[in-house]
Amino acid sequence: MKSDYEIANENSMSPISAIAAEMNLPAEMLVPFGHNKAKINITEFDEQKIAKSKLILVTAITPNKAGVGKTTTSVGLADGLHKLNKKVVLALREPSLGPCFGMKGGAAGGGFSQVVPMEDINLHFTGDFHAITAANNTLSSLIDNYRFFTRGKPEGVRTVLMKRCLDVNDRSLRNIVTALHGPNNGITTETGFVITPASELMAVLCLSEGLEDLRNKIDEMLLGFTFAGEPFTTKDLGVTGAITALMKDAILPNLVQTLEHTPALIHGGPFANIAHGCNSIMATKTAMQFGDYVVTEAGFASDLGAEKFFNIKCRKAGLQPAMSVLVATLQALKLSGGSTEADMKQPDSGKLKEGLRNLQKHISILKTFGQKVLVVINRHGVDDEKEIEFIRNWCGENDAAFAVNDAFSLGGDGAVEMARAVIDICENPSPPLQHTYELTDDIETKMNKIVQKIYGGDGVVLYKKAKDMIARIEKLGLSHLPVCMAKTQYSFTDNVAKSGLDGGFTIDVEDIVINKGAGFIVAVCGEIMRMPGLPKVPQAKNIDVVDGKIIGIS
Repeated sequence: MKSDYEIANENSMSPISAIAAEMNLPAEMLVPFGHNKAKINITEFDEQKIAKSKLILVTAITPNKAGVGKTTTSVGLADGLHKLNKKVVLALREPSLGPCFGMKGGAAGGGFSQVVPMEDINLHFTGDFHAITAANNTLSSLIDNYRFFTRGKPEGVRTVLMKRCLDVNDRSLRNIVTALHGPNNGITTETGFVITPASELMAVLCLSEGLEDLRNKIDEMLLGFTFAGEPFTTKDLGVTGAITALMKDAILPNLVQTLEHTPALIHGGPFANIAHGCNSIMATKTAMQFGDYVVTEAGFASDLGAEKFFNIKCRKAGLQPAMSVLVATLQALKLSGGSTEADMKQPDSGKLKEGLRNLQKHISILKTFGQKVLVVINRHGVDDEKEIEFIRNWCGENDAAFAVNDAFSLGGDGAVEMARAVIDICENPSPPLQHTYELTDDIETKMNKIVQKIYGGDGVVLYKKAKDMIARIEKLGLSHLPVCMAKTQYSFTDNVAKSGLDGGFTIDVEDIVINKGAGFIVAVCGEIMRMPGLPKVPQAKNIDVVDGKIIGIS
């Protein structure tokens, strides 16, 4: 089979105006970025149309080195629904340059199930990430400037909470000291960088419902505390207008297409292990306004991305998903069951059965939210048909629908079984969401409920820094905010070496970050880093420009 790059570059894309016309998008809303991508200038939503649209979440089992192909499945499902003449819009996150040049490579799907133009989407796209990075670092510069000129005064800022950001994996920037070599360079401060997807401004963009809401959220961002102990916000700094100006265009959703010309909105890109892991409300609501079916995804597995999708994004936006698709592969299940990478492609009923414990756990998590679940096996060419049928029968015995996705090899034709199963479930969709916690719960109770109900652990252990921040949260009257757990994606625990399937563990909360503008609290668990590092052999070594074309990012 040809490479993702070859398949994408042999594809003939439709003009973006034709994709917009298929959505019945008014021409005046389309802001073209060349021939193949555009922004959508939507200023208000039709909530009645949105309420009628069927929102489908794609999530996955716990990730491991085998991979599951969640984005490939999402794209395939949209193409499968399109094949069945359904009015469908895909709504995904934008890829980050950090993973593209680090461990993961591109994030635009794979095989015959991709969004295009693939190189643009994976690299600079329409500049949204750059705008967020520039806005974040401008704000950091402005608060440092304010500190310099108000040093020693009661209104001066003593403690700065905000960190600078870059859309790269760079472990050397996690902890730094600024303003060295003399007082004219500013106030010497121990600080650090986070990756752009973990910045509060990324979350602010993704949880805003328009330019005015974006402005209000930027206003509310808590930048630090004064010498008098008072909270200090962007509004207090008086620069909300400037930061909003830098993000004015970034707030607009981006329109592209799949290889089969299905409309796709790709906008916003917070990670699910260190942020809330969902694409923007702007993109999701726009897709729902113009599509009868909307396929979206949340990062990593159901314990991270899906939990935050339901408890943070859906709660804030008033969204009600019709159902959830839970993606797995035979190889990933066997690896979870104790197989080795060398043997995971071989038939092994014992390791497969053991791996089903992980699948069962994720089905249970989704059902705590009241979701109807479709288990999808993302087929690989080496898969054993008897093992696929075994899982099909197992799902029937465990009250979960089942389908096979072969979109990687066959495009939309290979996703028709999955699409038909989705249509059937959506005829009688899931009941109203059942959230993991109440917003009236205190912060520690919210964290304990997530650990107990979602991860299957005993609760949290708060370190001193986290306890001190909770005291500040209570003093500021912010205990009503939802909680975003920043935790490893490779385990239900905060320790990669322990799966957590047997329970009997606690989650260490080292620190808490107040994202007042975005409207949630981040609990930093275990040794999770909000600025990733590069692997020993980064993906950047495979990226090049040959005959004027970019290669190696798939």
